[in-house]
Formats: sequence, structure tokens, C-alpha cells
Amino acid sequence: QVSLVESGGGLVQTGGSLRLSCEVSGRTLSRYIMGWFRQTPGKERLFVAAVSWSDGIGYYADSVKGRFTISRDNAKNTVDLQINKLDPEDTAVYYCAAKVKGGAEYGYWGQGTQVIVSS
Repeated sequence: QVSLVESGGGLVQTGGSLRLSCEVSGRTLSRYIMGWFRQTPGKERLFVAAVSWSDGIGYYADSVKGRFTISRDNAKNTVDLQINKLDPEDTAVYYCAAKVKGGAEYGYWGQGTQVIVSS
């Protein structure tokens, strides 16, 4: 069982940066892949980035490579998403998620944090 709570969203100007954080509660976190997704109204939730808790290796959607960086902090039990050079198209609700390694689906989700990028 994993519990996720996101924070760090807000209103930012185009070109700015933001750091989202996901506080993770649970046992044996090394078993999990942690992900960030985003969703805009009326559209499906899209994968943004993921990190293996055990080795810290990150994976990214092609659309965000070079601007987004995912990381996990073992001491703080957090998974962060650093977003640079923000664009209005990055406006979305960002969700933290977790799945067991080898699993097909992300079974644990946070409540989401809103990011709004003004032009």
C-alpha cells in the first residue's frame, strides 16, 4: 500500500520553472516505479516521467525530454519533478502515481496539483 500527496503547483509565467513534489508513504518503496502524469480538461491523463525507486533511473515522455527532470529522495521519501522553460501547453493537473515493478498499471494515485502557465 502506498499513499501519495503532491504539492508545488501554482501559477507561473512562460519560461519560468517549477518544482513539484510528491510525498510518498508506504513500505518497501524499492518495489515501486514512481511516475508523474498530467491531465487537461476533457483529455486523457498522459505520462510525463517515471523513476525507479531502487536505482533512481528516470524515464521521460519525448515531449518533455530536456525540460523535465524526475528524481527521488530516499531520505525524505519524496519524488520530485523539476520543470524548466514552462510553456502554456504545460498547463495541467499533475498527478503522482506508483506501480509495482513489472506491473502494467499504476495502481496508486495522488490527488493532483494544478500548474498554470501564463503567456
